Amino acid sequence: MKTIDKIPTSKIQRASKLVQTGAKVGVNYLKYYGNKMVKTEEEAKAKLNEDNAEDIYDGLKKLKGSALKVAQMLSMEKNILPKAYVEKFSLSQFSVPPLSAPLVTKTFKKYFGKSPNDLFDTFDLNAVSGASIGQVHKATKNGIELAVKIQYPGVAESISSDLAMVKPIAMKMFNIKGEGSDEYFKEVENKLNEETDYVLELAQSQEISESCSKINNLNFPTYYPEFSSDRILTMNWMNGQHLSEFTAKNTDKKIANKLGQALWDFYMYQIHVLRKVHADPHPGNLLVSKNNELIVIDFGCMKEVPDDFYNPYFELAKKETITDPKFFEEKLYELEILKPTDTKEEYVFFKELFHEMLSLFTLPFHSEEFDFSDTAFFDRIGELGQKYAKSNEIRNMNGNRGSKHFIYINRTFFGLYNLMHDLKATNVKINNYKKY
Repeated sequence: MKTIDKIPTSKIQRASKLVQTGAKVGVNYLKYYGNKMVKTEEEAKAKLNEDNAEDIYDGLKKLKGSALKVAQMLSMEKNILPKAYVEKFSLSQFSVPPLSAPLVTKTFKKYFGKSPNDLFDTFDLNAVSGASIGQVHKATKNGIELAVKIQYPGVAESISSDLAMVKPIAMKMFNIKGEGSDEYFKEVENKLNEETDYVLELAQSQEISESCSKINNLNFPTYYPEFSSDRILTMNWMNGQHLSEFTAKNTDKKIANKLGQALWDFYMYQIHVLRKVHADPHPGNLLVSKNNELIVIDFGCMKEVPDDFYNPYFELAKKETITDPKFFEEKLYELEILKPTDTKEEYVFFKELFHEMLSLFTLPFHSEEFDFSDTAFFDRIGELGQKYAKSNEIRNMNGNRGSKHFIYINRTFFGLYNLMHDLKATNVKINNYKKY
């Protein structure tokens, strides 16, 4: 794979890259209008989406950092984005051009005062994998195989300016109005800042892996503080397949159920017991070992779940709440989904919308076991997402709905549901986490 010798770090350099990308998208639209004359509307639109996804991803992967992280987050929105975008943006999860060897060495000298070969017995200057914020190298020390994650230069310093550039796109895509939107973007900015703090990630990794090591069929790396710093994180090398590679080939339902139960228990234990959760559930952060056990390898994005959000959120997941109109409405107000300033039209529309959504989305919590291989369930979620994504009525209303905590908690559940469906896990015991 081609390597990168430098990353644009200044606001002007990064803005310039986005302008270039925007120009390419403009050309694609001109092609689209031409294609409509010789192709069907569906074919022309599919080609437009494919070309735009390619050009936007190519632009973002050169910037890396929070700009690419946004693409990674969007790749999980399977029910909102066209398929071409999901497929292309999903590459940001674990397949982007790595830094060159000289830039890797320069980074080590900055934080340790030594080159990687002075710290480790062996160190491969060619990255094994790369994602939005950092890339991974293989090393050895005292006979132990290690994975060394190096953060891309300038990523932490460019978060605020990157978000300012992508904010208009996000606001349009998710129908977010200017007034009251700052707290949502501040939540994302704070989380991205945390993800660039490898000292914090080291502490989170050790805390969660120690707390969750009791869960069956779940493994974690050991971390090495002496070989870690603000921008470099070292852990055991864990052998295994990315979860997406495993699910693409697996035909053994018993193994799928075993992994699905481990994954579900891991998330439920974090949320209900630890009250903080690994809020980045995508295949690039999960491996399947040779013993068919789940390995979790990244704890950069952790979301704390405060009581004043946790309590009404999970009360809404109960079947009796969904069927009690008055209590249901109270919870919607507690979670800022309904607002005292709503017009009668907004009140009626959003109450009905969330009742329809939650009646479907909370189904796994209404029984002791759930079948995540049920295609009909996920088709209904997709249809509902498309219904409201295309709704002209919702576009004319204030889309700023819900507590800021929804951003990462909903992201967690959408990602978890998708992974469980990819595994085709059946008979998953919903409250199995309680035995730990």
